[in-house]
Amino acid sequence: MAASFYSNSVHVDFESVLAMGEPGMVSMFQALIASGLQGFLGCPAVVYEDALVEFFAHGTVRDGLVVSTVYGVTIEISEKLFTETFDLPVDGEPVTLSGLKSQMKMHYRLLCDIMAKSISVKAGSFNAITVEKFSLLTAVVCNVKMNWGSVLFGILKKMVTPGTKKAKGFAIQISLLLESVPNLELGESSEFPSSKILTDKTIHRYIAVIDKVVPKNLLMHPKLRRHPRKRLPQGNDQQIFLRMYLWLKRKGLRRRNQLWR
Repeated sequence: MAASFYSNSVHVDFESVLAMGEPGMVSMFQALIASGLQGFLGCPAVVYEDALVEFFAHGTVRDGLVVSTVYGVTIEISEKLFTETFDLPVDGEPVTLSGLKSQMKMHYRLLCDIMAKSISVKAGSFNAITVEKFSLLTAVVCNVKMNWGSVLFGILKKMVTPGTKKAKGFAIQISLLLESVPNLELGESSEFPSSKILTDKTIHRYIAVIDKVVPKNLLMHPKLRRHPRKRLPQGNDQQIFLRMYLWLKRKGLRRRNQLWR
């Protein structure tokens, strides 16, 4: 059961991925570091499966704190503790989280998966470009100053709120937080699956799978009625992301659009 808490998750070996020979991938991971997410996405991969089951079974939110009991020991996680543990930025504004991605550049496809699986913790299909994922992508690529501590702690609170449909995740991060709780005996940790750690090797496997499954000229919605497309603005990736983001806001974020053919 505990494996479901990280079955859709990915972790990052930044030392390995920054040594890749693919400039687009390296640039994307450098953007993650510049955004202040290295401590969260690249922390030691420790998992205590039984403790995670207990944590989510008894978890709730009380007075702004994430509260639970694990093996009879009371757990209280504040936003301050969460932020300091993973060295997350607290300056800036939280993103308000409210097309298919098959034609995005490869390094942005992978970034989209990281945002969906390890940040927003989404269950189900990962192929749609949702408002939430596009906002997170824009924040990273365009180096938007964000209060990641508030954003990620808010996601954790949703996970433990009774009755919520939010997928459970942050297995590694919660396990590290539990390690710091006095008088809590966690036992032996489980090995986080190596296939879910992004390294030079696993990323090349990711690229090979995508290239095999998704034809380069695949239409995003071949069965939908075709409408005239506006030419995307020319410029660097940051300019395109910003213009796309503003365009989506003007449209009320109701329509999906293609990214980079």
